[in-house]
Amino acid sequence: MDDPQVHGTIEQLVAEEHELWERESAGKASEADRRRLQDVKVSLDQCWDLLRQRRALREAGRDPETADVRRPEVVEHYEQ
Repeated sequence: MDDPQVHGTIEQLVAEEHELWERESAGKASEADRRRLQDVKVSLDQCWDLLRQRRALREAGRDPETADVRRPEVVEHYEQ
């Protein structure tokens, strides 16, 4: 995935996240909605991590196409 594709995926996930949060705040979220919200959060973390990897590789003069999506267990345990 190149940078524009990753950004597009992020935009889609953010829109879905907002929709799910709206359902939750209105008290209309199902258990499936809550599970999906958690999945969306993880996917967003993976996308942002991928962009950071690509940027770092590019800045180091390396090929950003070698960046890989990291497992949820990895990106969910980063400290910010």
